[in-house]
Amino acid sequence: MSKASWRTPLLVLLTGTLVSALCIGLRNTFGLYLRPMTETYGWGREVFALAIALQNIVWGLSAPFTGGFADRYGTGRVIAAGGLIYGLGLYLMAYADTPMALMLSAGVLVGLGLSATGFGVVLGAMGRATSERNRTLFLGIGSAGGSVGQFVLVPLSQGFISSFGWSQAMVIASGLALLCAPLAVVLVGKAERPAPATVIASPLAAFREAGAQPRYWLLFWGFFVCGFQITFIGTHLPAFLVDNQIAPTVAAVALSLIGLFNIFGSLTFGYLGGRVSKRKALCALYLTRAVIIALFLLLPLSNGTVLAFAAGMGF
Repeated sequence: MSKASWRTPLLVLLTGTLVSALCIGLRNTFGLYLRPMTETYGWGREVFALAIALQNIVWGLSAPFTGGFADRYGTGRVIAAGGLIYGLGLYLMAYADTPMALMLSAGVLVGLGLSATGFGVVLGAMGRATSERNRTLFLGIGSAGGSVGQFVLVPLSQGFISSFGWSQAMVIASGLALLCAPLAVVLVGKAERPAPATVIASPLAAFREAGAQPRYWLLFWGFFVCGFQITFIGTHLPAFLVDNQIAPTVAAVALSLIGLFNIFGSLTFGYLGGRVSKRKALCALYLTRAVIIALFLLLPLSNGTVLAFAAGMGF
């Protein structure tokens, strides 16, 4: 962390949590736009879904590079650039009237923006700001920030869509994403330089070293499953519910509840992570997710089951 005395651990925690709230919160509103945007341009839903898929691929592939840039040039610079790219991508998405324009805006630009303002960069800055003992708790609070953003921004975005139309609502979202740039001034700092004997020669060498570790692949597939579930639900649940005669407001409340209950889940598992086996906690978490998804598919669809599913998945 920077030596500047005003950048206290508490300020870094609050700022990082706010950036996570904006970054992840806005990202989890995209499902609200699927139905109105595809109906406006007469596209099949696969066009929108493909753009979101591309967004996640770009996010994942660019994450090692944005993380490396943050380590080398400073977290603040990367987050500021990411906020500008994120805002530009959302603005262009509001006027993307062809599938290719949607791929470039929602897919490439927003994916890059998410990579530079997301957990991989922000949590690194937050982790460096505190002691080893409190690090898990700090990271849990930072992760909860994304859920706070989802809880607040999803119903707010639905209100904007209902009041101003989906295109103007997206323009408003782009303005919110730009706020990450000035907030980045608090999240400065670089990773500590490793000892010369431990320096990895290249990114490819780093991947080879990581790939030789079974734990790396367990983490990889764990994140893969988590990302697939959350992205699939966030993208398709609103349109699916409307197709089944459930009001759009219920869909927005459901996504919002996922964010609300994830706050409690993040704080709970952040606390437990420093005190019990992380392996056992993760096993319990994924098994519970599987049960919740199975129950949602087996039980009759209603407002109650939708909201219960959202609360359970969120936690």
